[in-house]
Amino acid sequence: MASIEEIRAERLKKLKDLTDAGVSTYPATSARTHYLKEVMNDFETLQSEAGELVVVGRILASRGQGALIFADLFDGTAKMQVVIKLPETPESVRDFYVRFVDIGDFIEVKGNAFATKTGQQSIFAREVKMLAKSLLPLPDKFHGIQDEELRLRLRYLDIITNPELRSMFERKAKFWQVVRKFLSERGFLEVETPTLETTTGGAEAQPFATHHNDYDLDMFMRISVGELWQKRLMSAGFPKTFEIGRVYRNEGTSPEHTQEFTNCEFYFAYANYEEGMKIVQELYRTIAREVFNTTTFTTRGHTFDLADEWQKIDYREEVLRQTGIDIELVSDADIKNKLAELKVKYEGHNRERLIDTLWKYCRKNISGPVFLVNSPLLVSPLAKKNEDGKTVQQFQPILAGSEVGKGYSELNDPLDQRRRFEIQQQLLASGDKEAMMADWDFIEMLEHGMPPTCGFGFGERLFAFLSDKPLRETQMFPLVRPKARE
Repeated sequence: MASIEEIRAERLKKLKDLTDAGVSTYPATSARTHYLKEVMNDFETLQSEAGELVVVGRILASRGQGALIFADLFDGTAKMQVVIKLPETPESVRDFYVRFVDIGDFIEVKGNAFATKTGQQSIFAREVKMLAKSLLPLPDKFHGIQDEELRLRLRYLDIITNPELRSMFERKAKFWQVVRKFLSERGFLEVETPTLETTTGGAEAQPFATHHNDYDLDMFMRISVGELWQKRLMSAGFPKTFEIGRVYRNEGTSPEHTQEFTNCEFYFAYANYEEGMKIVQELYRTIAREVFNTTTFTTRGHTFDLADEWQKIDYREEVLRQTGIDIELVSDADIKNKLAELKVKYEGHNRERLIDTLWKYCRKNISGPVFLVNSPLLVSPLAKKNEDGKTVQQFQPILAGSEVGKGYSELNDPLDQRRRFEIQQQLLASGDKEAMMADWDFIEMLEHGMPPTCGFGFGERLFAFLSDKPLRETQMFPLVRPKARE
């Protein structure tokens, strides 16, 4: 078997021969008249008309070398067979194909629609033109790319050799289309908010830092989809807003986490978290039915049905039930001892991180669908308090042992918000890199007044869960280390 270097050298020679013969090997356009899918959908009409048509695409396979050659052509809409057969195909065209065309090349074919003896829809080629000469071969169509990191780096080849992967990305596009349609039909206005911020708000995560040269400002890539900005729009009088966009978190990689991903957040003035739960339940069921054609899923070893009644589970009660720890009464030392007993690793030793780690241990045992409610005040710096003063009006949908969204009755008391920001500042000063930065301009907005509001955010992790795939696998171009160059 020839090496990659030998294949490339052979194709470079073909490229030179074509160029020397005055053939344009990388023309800027084509004379296409039909997409392959259009040909297949209207095949009988095109066949009966017996007129010539022009199709284009990449050669995925080629068989035969004599008077009869079959090639599989793919243009992104469909795959169709092209037939080269003497004498219907001029000998010069056959010779051009045999001498210069390789699997992986993009070509233009002029010919007629016809069906083979077995009934296979095909194009009888009468002219063949080079559109882009490939210098490197495609991966083996049966085995694809085996190395995981290489597969992600050469994602475009991975998609060519894996039709199911292509279908998954088409489903993911539909996922966001359904979300956008669902919210727009319910009166939510789509907005755009800054991705560069002087302070990060709306989540607890370590940001990516950068510098704005013109203003000489240290800045951060956003870690939420404009939470504090969309709340400003509630103050401005917009009743409902949403945004779908990229966020960035300088944290570790896992099946559920990457450093760059797409999230959606929506805000609903004069509504609380109870109304938010109703919208989210309806939204998730709509996504399931319209994108996946089912409401029942098996993922991460859990099975759940989104059509079932969504129970509410209490944060404190669930941790007590699973671990025997009452988070309101237990000491930090006792939580650490319990985590050690459960063999749970954790980072950060302040009470907020310890309680959150204990909850995450419990969460993995819940299949859902459920809403987690009554989270402790300490772990939710932007949510409105419950009447007990210890918990907040927050809700989180739990599926397959993970949180796939978070929403709450937004805190609109400026004095309370200021106190909570001050606590977060103390956590930052003590070394907690995920604590929330204070946004004092946001406090000023609250002092001008913001109506009661429900906000909710979720991301492409929901799509990954419903697809039962790691998040990184569902991203078209996840971050990989640059290839070392000699």
